[in-house]
Amino acid sequence: MSFAAQPSATSIASATAAPPAHARLAFVGGGNMAAALIGGLRDAGTPAEAIRVLEIQPAAREVLHQRFGVMASDAADVVLDGADVVVLAVKPQQLAAVCRSMAQALEGKLVISIAAGVRTADLSRWLGGHALLVRAMPNTPALIRAGVTGLFALEAVDAGRRALAAQLLGAVGTVVWVPAEAGLDAVTAISGSGPAYVFHFLEGLIAAGQALGLDPATAQQLALETVAGSARLALESEETPATLRVRVTSPNGTTQAALERFAQGDLPGLIAAATRAAADRAVELGDQLGQG
Repeated sequence: MSFAAQPSATSIASATAAPPAHARLAFVGGGNMAAALIGGLRDAGTPAEAIRVLEIQPAAREVLHQRFGVMASDAADVVLDGADVVVLAVKPQQLAAVCRSMAQALEGKLVISIAAGVRTADLSRWLGGHALLVRAMPNTPALIRAGVTGLFALEAVDAGRRALAAQLLGAVGTVVWVPAEAGLDAVTAISGSGPAYVFHFLEGLIAAGQALGLDPATAQQLALETVAGSARLALESEETPATLRVRVTSPNGTTQAALERFAQGDLPGLIAAATRAAADRAVELGDQLGQG
């Protein structure tokens, strides 16, 4: 599968093919998101010998090796040697120190950061001016290969490397390129934090079902299956969510009664305000994280 260079407007693509055979991948950090990516890549056909992981915890190294067959080490020189792509998957608060410690070893390598909130300008500064940088904002459904990841690349990243970044992150879902890095704050507010909004809605729907007399297990099953099925219908339908909503809303029926109560509480306005708060906080965190 091929991908075009980053366009001038937001674009969406999915990638399930393994990256080119010559691409050698080094993960710095072996936590949950790194493990999700490694698992997706292995399932897509990336050979174990093409992936190495820098991980300081012995138990985590053993788990990574047993699950995926990859080499995991606490020696940075061993992991980074010969790598074409380096995926920074450590906690944002640790990233400045990690980048500074390995800056000289990353020359000529594509660096992809999945550390939330850390801007490319700060990454480049910590890496001594490194410009082959892609910043990624995945979300937690990536853990089950159903994620969506926002991507932004610096101008120095050519079309081939952008395609490679899309393939790597596409191993756990779809990817969305944004033309300006500020767009990743919106990505964070919608899809990065979005799973929590859905879970919170589910909590409320389950509680409401119980209040109406359903047993907890039934209320949970109905809520989960309804949200999952509705999302799938929206994804597979050629109609917009607004059209689908209208089609399920009979005049003066039960659905209309519920939607009118939502309208009284200005649900769209509340969603807009909540996501704006998330985006504003993303900006604030970027400022704070970049002070290192």
